[in-house]
Amino acid sequence: MNTLSRPMQVRVLSLLCEGSSIRAIERLTGVHRDTVMRLGVRVGNACTSLHDAMVRDLIPSMIQLDEVWAYVSKKQGHLAEGDPDEWGDQYTFIATDTVTKLTVSYLTGKRTAESTQVFAEDLRGRVMGRPHLVADGFGAYPDAIERAFGAKVDFAQVIKDFSDDGAPESARRYSPGEFIGVKKRAVMGSPDLDTSHTCHVERQNLTMRMHMRRMTRLTNAFSKKAENLSAAVALHVGFVNFVRVHQTLRVTPAMAADLTDHVWSMADLLDAAESAHKAPSPPPPGVPSIAANDARHAAPGASRPALRLIRGGLS
Repeated sequence: MNTLSRPMQVRVLSLLCEGSSIRAIERLTGVHRDTVMRLGVRVGNACTSLHDAMVRDLIPSMIQLDEVWAYVSKKQGHLAEGDPDEWGDQYTFIATDTVTKLTVSYLTGKRTAESTQVFAEDLRGRVMGRPHLVADGFGAYPDAIERAFGAKVDFAQVIKDFSDDGAPESARRYSPGEFIGVKKRAVMGSPDLDTSHTCHVERQNLTMRMHMRRMTRLTNAFSKKAENLSAAVALHVGFVNFVRVHQTLRVTPAMAADLTDHVWSMADLLDAAESAHKAPSPPPPGVPSIAANDARHAAPGASRPALRLIRGGLS
């Protein structure tokens, strides 16, 4: 069986992370599109293991939450009876540290209360202390955040209002109507409403759409399987966290968060992801880890993780 050389794997992955489509990569490299897809899924799943192993015990000053829309196989309005449950709308939940621009947590699934709960529990397992969370007005967030964080959180929601002229085509409009205003409300704890916004995570959503061809709107580059979409998101997160130098920070988000001391190459990401995927999996983050973490840190003589200084403060 023919196997792609390491340099060719790195080249294909680099093109995937820079927003090239599967067929474009096939034309540029001569690698069959099925091989490109299998490589992307394999390394994407490995990047999930890398994220679980490295992105933990963080103390961010503020985390912004948002969801990015995509779809699998068909748009929601085109679904027919008997279509698989994974088809239709899929949302990627994203949690971004506003200072380091690190993607702390992510989840791809349906925009439901169940998915929101899993996302909130994953986020709780990766951060320490009492974080300041800011999200949009999605109604599932308050209950999910309360279940995952309890009283140890300052949580605010930012709700933006847009005009609706009542025309029949308004519901199918690609972009929202004219911006009217924004409402901020404290949901839990004592969040700073003056600094609460979702600008950073929304800008990161744009980066995701620019660097993932299947996320580009109004094209035929959509995902055919939910597994492929999830793997592509994981590969993208590994790329933007460890490889892509942030234009403002002049370092990668992982360097800003002191998860690494140098900019990774795509080859470094590939090697680290494969090593993490082969290693024993760490315990999954979530609600059970809260009690475990609290007990570990409170126990006499227990070892404590080194605290990381997050530079810059609120922005």
